[in-house]
Amino acid sequence: GLKPMPYEVSDYDRAAPFGTGQAKTAGNYASSLMPSLIAKKNGFADALYLDPKDHKYIDEFGGANFYGITKDGQFQTPKSDSILPSITKRSILKIAKDLDLDPVETKIPIEDVDRFAEAGAMGTAAVISPVGSLTYQGKKYVFGSETEAGPITQKLYDTLTGIQFGDLEDKYGWTVKLS
Repeated sequence: GLKPMPYEVSDYDRAAPFGTGQAKTAGNYASSLMPSLIAKKNGFADALYLDPKDHKYIDEFGGANFYGITKDGQFQTPKSDSILPSITKRSILKIAKDLDLDPVETKIPIEDVDRFAEAGAMGTAAVISPVGSLTYQGKKYVFGSETEAGPITQKLYDTLTGIQFGDLEDKYGWTVKLS
């Protein structure tokens, strides 16, 4: 199953303020390599980046978008000009809406991360990876269980992968059956 992983909030920027953070450029990926190595050396799965201008709002991971599920069940994901657009994120937002999670894209202050019951990373490679904890300035924030995915994260993952593999009806028109 899905195993929650620990992440570290990086002091480095993934993108420059008013730069090309929203574009798939080599520089945007290259700038996350060293912070990712540092996070892994410190025992974390990867780094989470804050906005490059104010350094107080969650942006994204090096290769995936962040999301959180509030304790009252709302799906939230960062709104920022320096985040890469993501088909996976758009897909998860649609599924979250159909699951009545009232999804929103909004600025998420790092100080407010303790309002989330679940958190995760979403992107092409991993689909969804649960975040078990985030460590920021020495403080560890835990989201649900650090050993198994939360129920909403699991449902989002099962729904998207079920559609991708043809096990669930694709009411969105995302898949094409080849014969």
